[in-house]
Amino acid sequence: MHNGISIIAIAGGLGLIFGSLLNVVVYRLPRMLERRWRQECAEYMGQEVTTEDNEAPYNLFVPRSACPACQRMIRSWENIPILSYIMLRGRCAGCGARISLRYPAIELLTGILSAVMVWRFGWSFASLGGLIFTWILIAAAAIDLEHYLLPDALTLPLLWIGLLFNTWNTFVPLKEAVIGAAAGYLVLWLIFHIFRLLTGKEGMGRGDFKLLACLGAWTGWRMLPLTVLAAAAIGAIVGGSWLLFSKRGREHPIPFGPFLAAAGLLALTAGPAIVHTYMHWALPARH
Repeated sequence: MHNGISIIAIAGGLGLIFGSLLNVVVYRLPRMLERRWRQECAEYMGQEVTTEDNEAPYNLFVPRSACPACQRMIRSWENIPILSYIMLRGRCAGCGARISLRYPAIELLTGILSAVMVWRFGWSFASLGGLIFTWILIAAAAIDLEHYLLPDALTLPLLWIGLLFNTWNTFVPLKEAVIGAAAGYLVLWLIFHIFRLLTGKEGMGRGDFKLLACLGAWTGWRMLPLTVLAAAAIGAIVGGSWLLFSKRGREHPIPFGPFLAAAGLLALTAGPAIVHTYMHWALPARH
């Protein structure tokens, strides 16, 4: 028992560290993609690439992290998850600019969910898959929340990694995973086109199709109804609260990706138990 608690605590600490790294992904990946798109558009139009896009390399590793407001380099101790935010009182040590709550929130969420994954699957191959699944989903959800974007650089690897893990029937048989990936994409694709046909508007982004395909590749087609229903329920609660308490109007869309990510995590960790409980209590017994 003591050994199990220690392993879960280690997983939580590892999650805090990876949460700090995920903050780098969330901040830099959209900017990297924007820079690449500008370069590709300029090349396609036969235009000269701007000076900004010809600057020193900008990726997940270089340059060193700096304050977005004053460009002061972040010192090593200022990257300590959670603790550095508390010690700095949520402000840059150089210019005093406020540090977004997103940074400690992602670190804390990643730490908690990493511990949950190891608690659920033990110290095993499945828990490794669960950690990868969790970390990529957190990064994708955070980017979608801020930029209304689900990058292929995250969703496509997540899809293939899920299929690879299920090659060994880690979470579901491979056949169920493949069908889940295809069905996940088609379900939202159909909903998207039916909604557009009826309203003349686009109700979701195409990245959502790919994300649900990813979730199907990890949890199998049997979990797709639960995933979609849970995402819709979470979205209705959060969206309703947003409209009720936010000063922004209905013209500001709410991304669906974070709700899908939350539902996917629920399906992977507790989906079979939820379905079993529903079948036991909601459906009448047959004699």
